[in-house]
Amino acid sequence: MTADNVRIAYKISGKGLPVLALAGLTRDGRDFDFMAQALPFDCQLIRPDSRGRGASGWADPTSYTILQETQDVIALMDHLGIEKGAIIGTSRGGLIAMVMAMMVPDRLAGVFFNDIGPELDPIGLSRIDTYLGVQPKAKTLEDMAVALSKTSGFEDVPMDRWRDQAARQFEQTYNGLKLSYDPDLRVAFEMGQSQPQPDLWPMFDACLGRPLAVVRGENSDLMSADTVGKMAERCPDLVTAIAAGRGHVPFLDEPESTAALSEWFSRFNGQY
Repeated sequence: MTADNVRIAYKISGKGLPVLALAGLTRDGRDFDFMAQALPFDCQLIRPDSRGRGASGWADPTSYTILQETQDVIALMDHLGIEKGAIIGTSRGGLIAMVMAMMVPDRLAGVFFNDIGPELDPIGLSRIDTYLGVQPKAKTLEDMAVALSKTSGFEDVPMDRWRDQAARQFEQTYNGLKLSYDPDLRVAFEMGQSQPQPDLWPMFDACLGRPLAVVRGENSDLMSADTVGKMAERCPDLVTAIAAGRGHVPFLDEPESTAALSEWFSRFNGQY
């Protein structure tokens, strides 16, 4: 339970280095189910649902901010007695990791960025604006799986995977499909987009000095190859990978992703 009485649901498994897997804007901890099955190392994997998503409680829409969600992550670490942990951050989850590096640097062991960095492509943001908070037109999970299979940027993804993905992103009801998150996330998104966008590079720089890695979807419309290059210039030992045939965001069970995860984890040198 957070300070403002919002219940944060989470799943925890394994032992070793605490690794918090933080999902994207409309996703929840289930988004890492595929990754968890393919994870090339042992760790204490913690998969929370951010406020307003999945099994967590809904809240005042004005609290759906990266700052508040960062505070929620810190509160969860306190609840679990975790002094320091690493983060695998998908999209918004990676932004939360950067804010943590500014707020509580001593508690961040390292970051694996999944298709996110200090620069966000307006094309990807515009695409998010087209679906965020909009109830789906598809009436069944099978219909939604077919719709998801046409997602721009994704190639050679089996239909069974899209069925699994549909079941994680939507709920079947008598009247059709329902979003697995509070539609009022759109309120906070629009508030954020209406304000001057902050320079995120100082937040990335705050992450330096720790094991860092980034995987970019080959066809991503939110993170450019140029941004990855700039990150590598600032962090020469940054682990980088391109997930072939993937847009925003990779599933993290691709060969390129698991290889990057393995290399990233090896940088901790068993220190935890």
